[in-house]
Amino acid sequence: MPLSVAVLMDPIGTIKPAKDTTLAMLLEAQRRGHTLFYMEQGDLALRDGAPWARLRPLAVRDDQHDWSTLGEAQWRDLRELDVVLMRKDPPVDAQFVYDTMVLETAQRGGLAVVNDPRALRDCNEKLFALQFPQCIAPTLVSRDAGELRRFVAECGEAVLKPLDGMGGRGIFKVKAGDSNLNSMLETLLAGGPHGEGRQFAIAQKFIPAISAGDKRILLIDGEPVPYALARIPQGDEFRGNLAAGGRGEGVPLSERDRWIVAQVAPELCRRGLRFVGLDVIGDYLTEINVTSPTCVRELDAQFGLNIAGLLFDAIENTAS
Repeated sequence: MPLSVAVLMDPIGTIKPAKDTTLAMLLEAQRRGHTLFYMEQGDLALRDGAPWARLRPLAVRDDQHDWSTLGEAQWRDLRELDVVLMRKDPPVDAQFVYDTMVLETAQRGGLAVVNDPRALRDCNEKLFALQFPQCIAPTLVSRDAGELRRFVAECGEAVLKPLDGMGGRGIFKVKAGDSNLNSMLETLLAGGPHGEGRQFAIAQKFIPAISAGDKRILLIDGEPVPYALARIPQGDEFRGNLAAGGRGEGVPLSERDRWIVAQVAPELCRRGLRFVGLDVIGDYLTEINVTSPTCVRELDAQFGLNIAGLLFDAIENTAS
């Protein structure tokens, strides 16, 4: 049965179509005969407690130069639709949180939202992994520069990053005694180097296995795609993120990868996190990506997969 499917995303005209996972989802939905609608953050509203959105009809094409056509915008009650794909990129700031509140109102009215808006609020992509201590490397989250310095000294070498970043932005690798450590902490904590900052930062023991890649493992309703995309740092860069110049190489899941998936999957399903990307370096889970996981198009191309098809199989099964 055809569904009405809306997507909330960053401006579609700015995407890189060859690599964009959201476009892959939209192409698959359209191929199946579903009706597509498009919205951005500014298109959501609450009207007398009812969730509304300014929706534009959307047509998509697998064309690197001309990938979308938008129709005339019209305000509609979101509860008239079947599915919303919430694909807004981080940061998960106050406006993102407000978006999830509107979508949660629509969800209570019967709209299926992928991923669950409450889980998007609750599951910070850096902090959520800490709910699975058996899977992670030594990690400290703090606003205190002194504690973070002591942690780096204990580890010898660590990675520092903000809680709201994506694509490798704002990430530092530092060794104990590095003269730049105070400056890094000032930047991350948004405060002075000798006391508590205004923002949390996360420090993780550096995992040398990053040289073999930061693996992205995609899960649909808790079931993993059998291949991961190992994002391998290039040159002098320590970050594997594709946005930071990493090279993507598909690899089969290892036994350890599958063990990590088994630890995490039940909680993902319980929270309604239907499409998730786990980041695994060596033997360790480092992040759980829930807002707008990527790497679908790279894995599809390398292994002849249709990951968006698996997602829509799951969506259609629950919508029927």
